[in-house]
Amino acid sequence: MSEPEPPDPAVSAELAFDTRVEATGETVGEAKWAALRELEQRFPGLDKGRVQFQVLSEGERGLLGVGFTPARVIAELGGAAPPQRQRSRPPEGEEPGSPEALLRELLEHVCAGLAVRASVQVSRSGGELRARLAGPDVGLLIGKRGSTIDAIQYLANAAVRAADGERLIVVVDAAGYRDRREATLARVAEDAAREALSTGAPVALEPMSAPERKLVHLALQDRADVTTESEGADPNRHVVVSPAE
Repeated sequence: MSEPEPPDPAVSAELAFDTRVEATGETVGEAKWAALRELEQRFPGLDKGRVQFQVLSEGERGLLGVGFTPARVIAELGGAAPPQRQRSRPPEGEEPGSPEALLRELLEHVCAGLAVRASVQVSRSGGELRARLAGPDVGLLIGKRGSTIDAIQYLANAAVRAADGERLIVVVDAAGYRDRREATLARVAEDAAREALSTGAPVALEPMSAPERKLVHLALQDRADVTTESEGADPNRHVVVSPAE
């Protein structure tokens, strides 16, 4: 009986390459998501904890939001034991199936799908549910100018309303990003108001997402000397601050 032939080096190299995927996206989070989907198609039942990522480029928007350089990552299926997944402890009194439990579980699944180590805490105040994510990798959940966390928040709002029927407002924050960004936008709005009053001409701000445009409107809504209006089409839609007539 003849001995089995040694494996073809070219075939072995090809199989090794199959465990490695390069993907792109508008943000690092979207690029990671695309890479994971590709690996899942190759390896059904993939243990996401075994996937290791290398960020090649974080991506960059073009001038005035026109064009962009995509984020690029490499995802590789390793053989090491998966890291311990961080799970938040449900607060005392949280009922299974409640909006709080649904939101927490949804965000834990999102973090697991993106291979992001994070804990989730959910609190409720009146008609608002606020989720706070913390951990070493939560920066990946924020994305460029908050694009990723805004998308997660939109998904969370839709899921909670569809499942529970309550008109709850869901806010998803990571590492205090919302508070920092709100303070920054408030300063930008006040600077634009001063410039508009000084020059007597409208001041156009940089393109922003819908949640960020809303923050600018709210920051200046109590002022009688200026007005705000959103103009343009996404992704170049922006706020214009003008002197009041």
